[in-house]
Amino acid sequence: MTVASASSGSVRPIETRSVSEQVTNEIRRSILAGTLPPGQSLSLRGLAEQLDVSFIPVRDALRVLEAEGLLVNPPGRSARVAPLDLGEFHAIYRVRRLLEPDLARRSVPLLEEPELDRLYQAAAEFGGAERSMDDIYDDHRAFHLALLAPAASPWDIRILMMSERASERYVRIGFGLLDPDPGEHDRRREAHQLLVTEFRKRDPEIAARALDEHLAHNEELAHNALSRSVAG
Repeated sequence: MTVASASSGSVRPIETRSVSEQVTNEIRRSILAGTLPPGQSLSLRGLAEQLDVSFIPVRDALRVLEAEGLLVNPPGRSARVAPLDLGEFHAIYRVRRLLEPDLARRSVPLLEEPELDRLYQAAAEFGGAERSMDDIYDDHRAFHLALLAPAASPWDIRILMMSERASERYVRIGFGLLDPDPGEHDRRREAHQLLVTEFRKRDPEIAARALDEHLAHNEELAHNALSRSVAG
C-alpha cells in the first residue's frame, strides 16, 4: 500500500510538469520565431484551445515566459508578447559579452579534439538553405553551449540559456530580413567554423576575443536590421 501510494504520488507531478513544459516550449518557439509577433495579445482560452490542453499548463507557461522576459503579463489584463526594445537588446548582449568570453577562456583547455571536430561539422550544417530556421537555431544554441559547457557551472548554464533565448528573438527577427540574401547562409556557417578554428589554437585569450567579436558582430547586424522598424 505504501509502495502504491508513493508510486501514484510520483507519477502525477511528472505528467503535469511534462505537459506544462511542452506548452511552454511551443509558445516560446512561436515567440522566438516571430509567429507570435511583438505586442500580440494572448488569450488564455485561445491558447488552451489551440494546444488542446487545459488552462493550467498554459497559465504555468505564461508565468515562465514572463520570467524569461518574453511576455508582459500585468495583473487584470491579457498577457502579450513583449515588444521589441533596442535598449533591452543591447543590455542582453552586455551580459552575454561579460559571461561568455570569460567561460571561453576556461573552456579551451578542457575541450577534447573529437568534440571540436563534431562542432566544426555541426557549424557546416548551419549553412543549409533547405533547413528550417527552428532547426538551425536549436542547433545554434546547442553549439554555443557545447563550446562553453566544460567550464560552466549549472548556474552559468541557466544564465546562458536565459540570455540566449532573450537575444534570439531579436536576432531571428533581425536576421530574418537578411535570410533572402543567399550569402547569409554562407556567413552563418563560416562565422561558426571560425570560432572552432580559433578555439583549436588552445589560447584562452584568442578564444575569448574570437567569441566576443562574434557576439559583437551579430549584435551589430541585428541592430542594423531592427533599427529600421523598432523605435529607439
